[in-house]
Amino acid sequence: MSSTDEKVEYLRFLNSENNFNHHRYDKEMLQYEYVRRGDMRAAEESRKILFSGETGHLSDDPLKNMLYLCICNITLVTRFAIEGGMEPEKAYNASDIYIRKYDCARSIDELITIHDEMIAYFVKEVTAAKKKNPFPRHIIKCMEYINSHLHEKISCAELAVTVGLNSSYLSSSFRRETGMTISSYITEKRIEAAENLLRSSDYSLTDISDFLNFSSYSHFARTFRKLRGCSPREYREESFRQTGLRQLR
Repeated sequence: MSSTDEKVEYLRFLNSENNFNHHRYDKEMLQYEYVRRGDMRAAEESRKILFSGETGHLSDDPLKNMLYLCICNITLVTRFAIEGGMEPEKAYNASDIYIRKYDCARSIDELITIHDEMIAYFVKEVTAAKKKNPFPRHIIKCMEYINSHLHEKISCAELAVTVGLNSSYLSSSFRRETGMTISSYITEKRIEAAENLLRSSDYSLTDISDFLNFSSYSHFARTFRKLRGCSPREYREESFRQTGLRQLR
């Protein structure tokens, strides 16, 4: 038995002697489920856990003990907020900011105030994300991957691996949630990216076609005309004309 195992068993013995048990897993996870849903009941549930007396003993210093509990808490809050639809980089940055706030706290009351503010912030962000993008997390993750890889070949099988789902299930789920096939969504996003490049860059039409992974310029032009009603060249010329008119005004 390793030294860690021995310490775990000894702590189990001490807890048993003192009639101490950690809170149940399902009870602890309720607060995080509320965060994932964008439900402000997360704050109340989180406080219940922090003050339940069932959180474990992490330090002999009461302030440090609460600090460690708050840091453990925000780590999971961040993950569940992302699951609820919050943009990952924003969630991780917010987590870093609140951990730094915790580190500067000089009393338990101050830690609790920061904790309440933190929960409210993440719940608000999840609620806003759900209003902006009401899709399930696996669909959002799929969209994020597509948007970041428009210059590469993207297959349904590759997306399925990325989101951890069966390929056929992902395909049917994506169509049910968005009203589009995965292939149609990829094409639409490539055309949107092409519009931006046509308006704001001097890349050649062929370069744009190649960058966005169309099989040929003729395929790009044909697809663009089908979805936008004009050729890429016509779109660029019209955009330049509109820009020139705005400048004259």
